[in-house]
Formats: sequence, structure tokens, C-alpha cells
Amino acid sequence: MSHPIPPSEAEQRVERESLGEMFKSLSINLTTLIQQEIALAKAEMTQTANKTKDSVKVLGKGGGLLGGAGVAGHFVLLFLSLALMWTLGNVMNLGWAALILAALWGIIAAVLTAIGKKNIERGRRKLAVATQDPLSQTRETVSQIPDTVNPSKETR
Repeated sequence: MSHPIPPSEAEQRVERESLGEMFKSLSINLTTLIQQEIALAKAEMTQTANKTKDSVKVLGKGGGLLGGAGVAGHFVLLFLSLALMWTLGNVMNLGWAALILAALWGIIAAVLTAIGKKNIERGRRKLAVATQDPLSQTRETVSQIPDTVNPSKETR
């Protein structure tokens, strides 16, 4: 003799709750779910904005270093080269003194440029990571909505 299958939780609710109570419960649960998802999305966007802000700071620092390298290279080559060139001109030919000084300041400008480029590349990587997928948790939790709430799926 087979035993009857016990009623499921949903079937038991149908027997003891009215349709109005079920809709009220659905409305409350849906409102709570939407509020939680909005709060999660806000938190994720705030976190992404903070990471982006840090990346932009690093990019700004790299750009500032490159700008500083350009300005320093220009003024150093202009004023110190002239002064040192005339000073070295007392010991050697003025043309050779100018060439030696130009090479020295070129090396300094190249070092500053390399440091600036390295900072910009580090900032780009940080920015790419920070903005990769800002709503991953929201997308994951939305995909976990029960089938009974999802209108595209048929329920029994």
C-alpha cells in the first residue's frame, strides 16, 4: 500500500492563507529584495568610485612627473648649460663643453621620463582593475532570484 505524498510547503500555505495575505507577503518580500539590491548597487558603485579615485591620483602623479621632467629639462638645459658651458670653456673648447653638458641634462630628462611613464602605466593597470566589473555582486544576486518570482519561468 502506498502512502500519500505529504503536501509541499506551498500547498500548505494555499490551504491556510488567503490570496490577499499571499500578495501582501509577496509585496513585502519583493520590496525588501529591491531595497537590498539598490543598497548593494550603491555600495558597489561607491567602492568602485573610491578605487577609481586612487587610480586617477596615481595617473595625475605620473603626469605631473612627466610635466616636471619637461620643464626641468628645458630650464636646466637653458640656464645651467649656459653657465657651466662658459665655465668649462675656460678649460676646453666651448663646443665640447656644450656637448658634454647637453648629454648630461639629456640623461637626467630621460630618467625623469622613465619614472613618469612607469607611474602612468601603474595607474592605468589600477584603473582597469577598479572599473572592470563594478556591479558583479548585484548581477550575481539578481541571478539568484527564486523561480517563483521570475515571470519568465513557469511554476507548477
